Amino acid sequence: MHTFTVAERDVTRAWVAACNKLDHKDNPGRTGLHTVVRIADPTSDDAAFRAELDRLRTARGLWPLETVASTLFPTALAARCAGPEDLTERYRRMYPVLKRYPGNERGTYFGRLVSYPAASKTAIDQLGTVISRLRTQAAGTKIAAAYEIDMAAATDTEQGHGSELLTHAAGKDNGYIGFPCLSHISLQLDRDRRVHAAALYRSHYMFERAYGNYLGLGRLLAYIARQAELACGTLTVVAGHARLDGPITQLRPLLTGTSRLAA
Repeated sequence: MHTFTVAERDVTRAWVAACNKLDHKDNPGRTGLHTVVRIADPTSDDAAFRAELDRLRTARGLWPLETVASTLFPTALAARCAGPEDLTERYRRMYPVLKRYPGNERGTYFGRLVSYPAASKTAIDQLGTVISRLRTQAAGTKIAAAYEIDMAAATDTEQGHGSELLTHAAGKDNGYIGFPCLSHISLQLDRDRRVHAAALYRSHYMFERAYGNYLGLGRLLAYIARQAELACGTLTVVAGHARLDGPITQLRPLLTGTSRLAA
């Protein structure tokens, strides 16, 4: 079993460290199980590095990293909203249209936050609930760990291989592969009024999704903290199965910092 734990100060360094941990001669599949990536400041990354990575991704026909990040947190929309309630209302109005886009048929991650498909058929606004609970607890007893967000739901059914066990779910989940690979987000409040997040992925593709996911999760965490009048803490991402996909020969110069990528 190949596994690793890395801890870095920003998104770029954390992603590079994780990829390099997977790219070893004794790991020909470039895969890992139960990998852990901890990012001290998940709101920060190297813009020049991101541009280089995006250039290679575009050449491979992949979405820009900003698009990947927006599936977890729609930064532009949030900037135009008065607060979490307004953001939830606007996103819910947009959601049916967003689901028509290729790859979104079963929803988006942020859609699961603000319109969770509960068994009662009444969609749940998890985002607003978490922010309210954090704000209340920060002003009172400061319970550290009682702030959970689920992504997987009973409507997720797809044929495939593998299995998973969810430790916190609002519904019954039968999906094996595909959306949602992100299963759960757990938030913790520390004594210094900082909010930390731990995200659990059943599968994580490092080139195709991970960098954009780190960005989106960091922005989501920062928004939750800001709306609860708290400080943004660390982001920890656990992947049940991680894989360094993509054009490895072209990726290595970027991972080692020896030269620019060649498209």
